[in-house]
Amino acid sequence: MKKNIGRGGFLAACIAPAAILFFIFMILPTLNVFRMSLYQRGAYSPEETFIGFKNFMMLLNDAQFIRSMQNTILLVVVVTIVTFAMALIFAGILTREKIKGQNFFRIVFYIPNILSIVVIAGIFSAIYKPENGMLNSILGLFMDMTNPILWKGESLVMLSIVMAMIWQAVGYYMVMYMASMSAVPLTMYESAQLDGANRVQQFFQITIPLIWTNIRTTLTFFIISTINMAFLFVKAMTSGGPNGASEVALSYMYSQKDAGLFGYSMAIGVVVFLFSFALSALVNKVTERQTLEY
Repeated sequence: MKKNIGRGGFLAACIAPAAILFFIFMILPTLNVFRMSLYQRGAYSPEETFIGFKNFMMLLNDAQFIRSMQNTILLVVVVTIVTFAMALIFAGILTREKIKGQNFFRIVFYIPNILSIVVIAGIFSAIYKPENGMLNSILGLFMDMTNPILWKGESLVMLSIVMAMIWQAVGYYMVMYMASMSAVPLTMYESAQLDGANRVQQFFQITIPLIWTNIRTTLTFFIISTINMAFLFVKAMTSGGPNGASEVALSYMYSQKDAGLFGYSMAIGVVVFLFSFALSALVNKVTERQTLEY
C-alpha cells in the first residue's frame, strides 16, 4: 500500500510542473478568449462592456469574415488532399522502386520543411513576380507574355498560396510515410504479385491499409496545423490582399484586433477554435478503420 502511495506521489510530482504550466499558458488563455468574446472592448482599453452573443451575431453578417472562412476551408481541403496524395505517391515510389540516389531525394524533398515560412514566402514571392519572376519567364518561352500573369492578383492569389504551402509540407510527410512503408514485409508484395496484383493494386490494397493508422494520425495534425500555417503564409506573402482576396480567418482576426475591436477578434478566435475541434472530430470519425496487423 505504501509502495503504491509512494509511486503515485512520485508520478504526481513528475507530472505536476507540466500540468501547471499547461493550465496557466493554455487552459486559462483559452477560457479567457471565450470570456472576452462576450464583451465589447478596445484592444488597448481596460474598459469592458458585456454584450453577450452580439459579436457572434455580427460575424454572421460580416461578408469579409465569411470570405475569410471560405478561404480557410479552401486551403484546408485542397492543400490536405494534394499534399497527402503527393506524399504517399512519392513515398511509394522511393520505397518500392529501385532508384539511384534515394537518400538524395529524401533530403531534397525534406529541405523545404526546415526553412522558415518567411524564407519560403520570399522565395515564392520572387517566383511570382510579374515582370521577371521565374514562373512567368518559363511560361514566356511557350506563350506571349506581353501582359504578364499576376500570380498574386485577386483571381490567382489563393492558387499561389496553395502551391507554396504544398511545396513546404509534402517532403515532411513523404519521409514519414517512407518510414512506415519500409516496415511492411516484402513477402506480402511477393504474394500479391504471384496472385496477379500489379504495383498500383498492391499500393492501394496492401500499402495504404497497413499504414492507415499513421495516415489517420498525421491527417488530423496536418489539418489543424494548416489553419495556423495558412495565417503565416498569408501574413508573409500577401497580408490578406489584394482587396482581402487572400484573407483567412486568423489573419482577419488579427486585423480586427489591430482595428481596436478586441472583443470581436476574440469571437473570431472562438469560431476558429470550434471549427478546428469539430473538423478534427469529423476526420477522426470518417477515417476510423479496423486496425490491421502483420
